[in-house]
Amino acid sequence: MPTTLQSVVFPQAKDPDVLPLYADPETWTTIDEKSVRLSQHAHIDSVLSRSSSRVRPGERISYASYFNAFPAAYWQRWTVVTEVRLELRTQGAGTVIVYRSNSSGVQQQVEARTVTGSATTSFDLPLKSFSDGGWYWFDLIASTEDLTLEQGSWTTEAEPVNKGKLSLGMTTYNKPDFCVATLSNIAQNSALVDVVDRIFLVDQGTQKVRDENGFDEVAAQLGDTLQIIEQGNLGGSGGFARSMSETLEREDTDFLLLLDDDVEFETESALRALQFGRFSRTPVIVGGHMFDLLDKPVMHAWAEVVRPGPFMWGPSFEEQHRHDFRESNLRQTKWMHARLDSDYNGWWMCLIPKKIIAEIGLSLPVFIKWDDAEYGLRAKAAGYRTVSLPGVALWHVSWVDKDDSQDWQAFFHTRNRIIAGLLHSDAAGGGRLIQNSSRQDLKKLLNMQYYATQLSIDGMRSIFDGPGALHKSISTDMPAARAHAADFPETRIYRSDDPEAPSAFGGRALPLLEDPDDYPTGVQLALFTLKTVPKHWLRKNNESDQHAPELEYSKADSLWWRIPRHHSVVIGAADGSGKMWYRHDQAKFRRLLKESRQLARRLEKNWDRLAEAYKAALPEITSVEEWRKTFDGR
Repeated sequence: MPTTLQSVVFPQAKDPDVLPLYADPETWTTIDEKSVRLSQHAHIDSVLSRSSSRVRPGERISYASYFNAFPAAYWQRWTVVTEVRLELRTQGAGTVIVYRSNSSGVQQQVEARTVTGSATTSFDLPLKSFSDGGWYWFDLIASTEDLTLEQGSWTTEAEPVNKGKLSLGMTTYNKPDFCVATLSNIAQNSALVDVVDRIFLVDQGTQKVRDENGFDEVAAQLGDTLQIIEQGNLGGSGGFARSMSETLEREDTDFLLLLDDDVEFETESALRALQFGRFSRTPVIVGGHMFDLLDKPVMHAWAEVVRPGPFMWGPSFEEQHRHDFRESNLRQTKWMHARLDSDYNGWWMCLIPKKIIAEIGLSLPVFIKWDDAEYGLRAKAAGYRTVSLPGVALWHVSWVDKDDSQDWQAFFHTRNRIIAGLLHSDAAGGGRLIQNSSRQDLKKLLNMQYYATQLSIDGMRSIFDGPGALHKSISTDMPAARAHAADFPETRIYRSDDPEAPSAFGGRALPLLEDPDDYPTGVQLALFTLKTVPKHWLRKNNESDQHAPELEYSKADSLWWRIPRHHSVVIGAADGSGKMWYRHDQAKFRRLLKESRQLARRLEKNWDRLAEAYKAALPEITSVEEWRKTFDGR
């Protein structure tokens, strides 16, 4: 009996913005090194159902798309599958053409067949020559009548290594509407419900999911499969650690799929992730990609790594960041055909085998930030890799309209990055981690972001409390960071109707219509720093002395090397909700700069001792026993 690895699917909602992720127009060309669409043959009204789509007479549609092409390179590299069968059920007259690509994105025709009437067409496709990259896909060309794709699937006759079920772990804080929508989406996919053992919904908020409209109905549909767990707010790491802990108790569960709360979920992705996990030669973490919920054809990143020098996360190369499938789909994007390996995958969607959880432990108790990256690095050190699998994805609220490095989360960005470095950096003294972190603090100081700098300093100082303090402070770190905002007036957001809103006497800075060309690097950056830091040190004005800002900038135009020219500026909030007033304060600048440098030197001096202490404590602080004490408030 063949096993379906991947079904051909179409958007559940008739949203034309997401269609490029499912079907590709026929004709493209390149003008000035950019892909340009010459004809548009894929229309949203051609989508007939979740599994079927129509090709109009004389037209051609390619399914060389994110969700419907088959990522052959990943299946060849990581699984026991050596051959896949593409099976298509069609109605009407036309031609089916199967293609493959190599790691360079070169398209090669595999086979073409004509179809008429009601037809089922199968292609047996070997997975033998995709070691460095490549995909399979198919095109449909209609003859003189409609050609309808009624159903399609990629299957295998291979036996899975593991046949265990899947549990889902969702963590939420005051997003009950999103959670109910996700649960409803899952309940409507019977194939997914059949393979799910438990859904652990860890509710850490004050707006309870059980009180949300529609919850009772979906809870009745899911029955005993759904388990609501209410606990204090322990952040993402505490919520996901709870799901991990519960999963270890489930005999029928062999895989845990972590899901964030503010998402729209492509349920087919969960089935694909499960099958990839089941057929993997050895256990692997299977990560899903993140698309922007507010700009749905845009992907956050394809494969993410932690760069060893500065020990900083990010895409393995810049072209992956915020890739727009409207502008360049799979066939037009050469790098997308190479097999790209990851160090970790974000926990917006990530499947972890229970075997790995049992061996390496639960999440690091750090509330938020770096818990997913640290876990991927910990798994890698234990011999388990992370595969960010194409065709597995969801839509998540993006960070475009946020800047969490400047709000209360700045504490966690700094502290957790250093802890991850202490645990996993192979470079002497952590390499350039502390130096790079200090540069970020200096940028904030020169931009009069004193609150964020203070929290970064607090984060560095807390490292010396040792690993034993992480569980003790996990529920208090966030409130403490937020409370600090009262001491820093730049955290206040002025709305347009606020009578106390500052008015810039210098007016509004002209918007930048093109990318800036004065970004300081190398020698220019060194000279900029040598001139600008003493100026800020010697400026005598303080926050209370300034009654009107010099100029107003939009958030996009508030470039970190231009804002330091001013004593006082108004800058738009990242989410567009209002404006924030940044004012130079000599006393704060001097104090924060001194503390930042002193702590950086202290960390560098004590790096080896701290690394030894955190590494020694890692098995205990990530153990089920220690986490259960935290869950119980002990």
